[in-house]
Amino acid sequence: MSEVMNGPAGRIARLRALMAERGYDAVVVRDEANLRWLTGAMRVFDYTGEYPHAAFITADACYLHTDSRYFNTFEENLPEGVEWKLDMESIAIPRWVAERSRATKSRTVAVEDDMQIGFYRGIERGLEDCSVCAALPLMHGDLQLMRAIKDAEEIELMRHAQSITDAAFAHMCTVIRPGLTEKQLRTELETFMFDHGADDLAFGSIVASGPNTANPHAIPGDRKVEKGDFVLMDYGAGYRDYKSDMTRTVCVGEPNAKQREIYDIVRRTHEECVAAIHAGVDGSDIHLLSQKIIGDAGYGEYYGHGLGHGVGIDIHELPVFGRKSNIVEEGAVITVEPGIYLPGVGGVRLEDYGVVTKDGYEPFTTSTHELVVIDC
Repeated sequence: MSEVMNGPAGRIARLRALMAERGYDAVVVRDEANLRWLTGAMRVFDYTGEYPHAAFITADACYLHTDSRYFNTFEENLPEGVEWKLDMESIAIPRWVAERSRATKSRTVAVEDDMQIGFYRGIERGLEDCSVCAALPLMHGDLQLMRAIKDAEEIELMRHAQSITDAAFAHMCTVIRPGLTEKQLRTELETFMFDHGADDLAFGSIVASGPNTANPHAIPGDRKVEKGDFVLMDYGAGYRDYKSDMTRTVCVGEPNAKQREIYDIVRRTHEECVAAIHAGVDGSDIHLLSQKIIGDAGYGEYYGHGLGHGVGIDIHELPVFGRKSNIVEEGAVITVEPGIYLPGVGGVRLEDYGVVTKDGYEPFTTSTHELVVIDC
């Protein structure tokens, strides 16, 4: 894999190179995932949409505003390599941005394109109050595009998160049996991950059984597992703010001919698509390949979602294997998750995630692709 500058210092350097290219004097960052990526501060952000922090980054300084609830935690968790000027002034963050603009003589201050309108308007009012004339261009997803290419530190964190996720699958294969409910299995799955090193969940775990496996995003309920069921588990561990993502479908008792058929088609689709991945490929081409394989097998109408998505601090990041064209670059971490879902009968999904290399795709996932049959 080509060398990517590692850690927060490398990420700030990449951002500053973009700033110089675009003519930005400063960049304002408020999105929690973007802040985690730039600062490297672990276990500070709660991703609840409260947005209590903001960064103001220039060519020669990095300012970070927070409040008293987080100040000490930031001081303890900001890694070495970047000198952040940290404060918790009792001032509205938009006004703080305006005052930083004035103090640094920044006249082109780029902002995230998904910034709340109220926050954006607050910066405009603050600039007016400070008698500062500054442009506020949108970055058009530049930070998300940068985050799509993972550095060695990020990849190591995700490998570790996946090791917990793989261990959880092995454990669940010893636990699943007729009579347990989907909710009981979810509790066991998530408890195991927390007990074995996860400090968060990647997302709300999906555990579905029998006909419920035909719903790609089924919500675990009170249905009890029965002999002959497929059980589908789509879940992941969170580790130091990075996520894993994996789906496995097992059969409780010997599968019937239809179950074996659709499982084998999904597995073949997965493995043929993985073999076609390499740096520079168009993500839509890989998705179309998955559609062709499943369609040619006669199940095209039962596969409606995209083949894969990027993973990192957020569970859904760039790039994607989907309908829209986008080039997948070396260093991207992305899932491969084809499926077939037969209403009233059941469904299968097989998902790994891993890193795109110059010549291929290296899965982090180590769990078997064989159909696991639970003795009962």
